[in-house]
Amino acid sequence: MIQKQVNMNKILIFFLAMLCFFSCNTEEQTAVASSKAERPEYAMVIHGGAGTILRKNMTEEKDKEYRDALTQALEIGQKVLAEGGSSIDAVQKTINFMEDSPLFNAGKGAVFTNAGLNELDASIMYGKDQNAGAIGGVTNVRNPINAARAVMEKSEHVMLTGKGAEEFSKKQGLEIVDPSYFKTERRWKSLQKAKENEEDMGYEIQVLNEDYKYGTVGAVALDKEGNICAGTSTGGMTNKRYNRIGDAPIIGAGTFADNTSCGVSATGHGEYFIRYTVARDIAAMMEYKGSTLEEAGEYIINQKLVEKGGSGGVVALDKDGNIAMPFNSEGMYRGYVTPTQKVVKIYKDE
Repeated sequence: MIQKQVNMNKILIFFLAMLCFFSCNTEEQTAVASSKAERPEYAMVIHGGAGTILRKNMTEEKDKEYRDALTQALEIGQKVLAEGGSSIDAVQKTINFMEDSPLFNAGKGAVFTNAGLNELDASIMYGKDQNAGAIGGVTNVRNPINAARAVMEKSEHVMLTGKGAEEFSKKQGLEIVDPSYFKTERRWKSLQKAKENEEDMGYEIQVLNEDYKYGTVGAVALDKEGNICAGTSTGGMTNKRYNRIGDAPIIGAGTFADNTSCGVSATGHGEYFIRYTVARDIAAMMEYKGSTLEEAGEYIINQKLVEKGGSGGVVALDKDGNIAMPFNSEGMYRGYVTPTQKVVKIYKDE
């Protein structure tokens, strides 16, 4: 009788164990399915520069102008992604629009160098194979991001600069314009103001002023195939000299993309983003430490970069479509879009 009871207990324990196994397995599968369901079909995040952007300095009209431009840029990228287009095309076309807008420090709205020129930089990186292309210091290529993509896809190099980059762009059939195309009265006045200030406090001190370096544009996209692309384009720093190049065209500093972690586009004081490889650092925290995109972005931008004295921000998204837009300046023109959301923000308190 006792032996029979023992056997019955063993059978009961066996069935309970099996029940637990299948139950736990089902819960795990449900969690995985839930996680996959939460991943958006596609996503894009953009920025139009970070810096001293305060409500008190912005008229209602100018506020609306920026929000409308950011919204239109997102809609351009969204259309490509929603129709099954590649993240590369989405990033390129979105940045093209921002390069053609005089509101941003890229392309048509680029700032002036000390010599009164517009020297443009851009880069793009594809997360699937980590191929990348960049150009620096060009003066006659209408859309620098197009040149960066051409370097990535049609050359054996990663970066071309100056006259060589311009010659390459022309041979690739890209639109070449007279340098006067980039001139806007707003940016020209900014240069004159910068030169006046230079007489009082000197060039080396002046370049630390945030008013002379924000406005870079960038985009990161995740397409339906799960491929991430990041791109950045800029006119650099007002009153810059000596063919200075910032972080925007530097892979790992201003731009980075890897399908296994995330894509990043940066904006801010480029010298700091170069020194501390900000874009790559965020991906590295995810890759080696297992940090989430939000954790990595917050630490690198709002702790490490602040401790080092750098200002600016990034827009980023990971392989699951999670989005982060951390910055440590007063504001950052930014926004993102998914199949169910479209968000545009400017100020720190948004």
